[in-house]
Amino acid sequence: MAGRRSLGRRFGWLWGAYAVSTAGTWLAFDAFALIAVLVLDAGPAQVSLLAAVGPAVGAAVSVPLGPWVEPRRKRPVMIATDLVRCAVLLSVPVAFALGGLSFGQLLLVSVVVAAADITFNAAAGAFLKELVPRRDLLVANGRFEATMWTASMAGPPLGGAAIGLFGPVATVVADAVSYLLSAAGLRAIGGGEQRPVRPGPAAARLRAGDLLGGWRHILADPALRPLFGNTVLVNALIMAASPPLLVLMVDDLRFAPWQYALAFAVPCTGGLLGSRLAPRLVTRFGRHRVLRAAGVLRACWSLGLAFVGPGAAGLALVMVIEFGLITCCAVFNPVFATFRLERTPADRVTRTLAAWSATGKAATAALTALWGLLAARTGPRTALALAGVLLLATPLLLPRRDHAPDTEAEPAPLALEPDGG
Repeated sequence: MAGRRSLGRRFGWLWGAYAVSTAGTWLAFDAFALIAVLVLDAGPAQVSLLAAVGPAVGAAVSVPLGPWVEPRRKRPVMIATDLVRCAVLLSVPVAFALGGLSFGQLLLVSVVVAAADITFNAAAGAFLKELVPRRDLLVANGRFEATMWTASMAGPPLGGAAIGLFGPVATVVADAVSYLLSAAGLRAIGGGEQRPVRPGPAAARLRAGDLLGGWRHILADPALRPLFGNTVLVNALIMAASPPLLVLMVDDLRFAPWQYALAFAVPCTGGLLGSRLAPRLVTRFGRHRVLRAAGVLRACWSLGLAFVGPGAAGLALVMVIEFGLITCCAVFNPVFATFRLERTPADRVTRTLAAWSATGKAATAALTALWGLLAARTGPRTALALAGVLLLATPLLLPRRDHAPDTEAEPAPLALEPDGG
């Protein structure tokens, strides 16, 4: 079976590094918001500021990092960003222990982590394209997708228990350690990494035009351009609807916090199902059909959240909607991620992924803040309904025809030039 095919020892180390850092991230889900409330007595405005401004500023900070990373070996960059995230996260429990933790520090750490996240993911995409043969990219991305949904299912409940047992900064410590273990796993990959062609001294200087290189590639490509608009808008609308849904369920409908957590933990099993189905569906129906079908179906669920009622029936409705949404997303995401790598030349992958991720984070932050204001003025059901209606229109941005992947030759095996690893 394609999903069980071995991709080699080196991919195994990369997958393990991803798994441990993803587990730490989901274990510490909403950790900064909880610390702000429990330790710093922050109000709703400050919590919203922390959730929106940190990722948005981090996205802006990351913009020049894509062109800077492009001509460099990617694995050392990934290790460095893991170590940076570990160091800045550890500053939070240290400041807490010394009695000097402030809201400003939480905001600064969230900016640094967001910028490091974007840089790491962009470098990791370029590294994966060299590490894994093209025919195995979909299998590799499917495994990453399954790992993410497994962590999202188990992490938040375990993180809540850890905070109850060990205090408000326990999950931040665990997240920091996970990045240290990830760096060790990346180091253990060993072997060689193809050295990118470095430009001459004059060309090596970062120019203003270089900052837009990723966006220029995306907008010039007839297949990536519509997918860019679709994925950024869909992800931003889904995330923007989360706070109004929390208010609706916990405040208006009086669901207990554990019921709210359960409503999102159980449907994550759909992520495992969808990620395993994706390679088989592509083999049977073709990439374009699967991409369009999953892209359409993932837009059809969220409107139902505006009609959630109280009691067991309401909880069951949320679970069904979230299960359907997550399953469709888990089919779409690895197929989309693989197609994006195939359409992007090796010397533009880092800039392209950084531009894509920075735009997504900025859009999510902006829509989350906007939907918070909308929910405050009109009520959470209206905000959820509007997000659902707008999502129904997003399939119009999907590519209308099948685009062949790029004709770039498959990269040579990664043993060309040792890099000390």
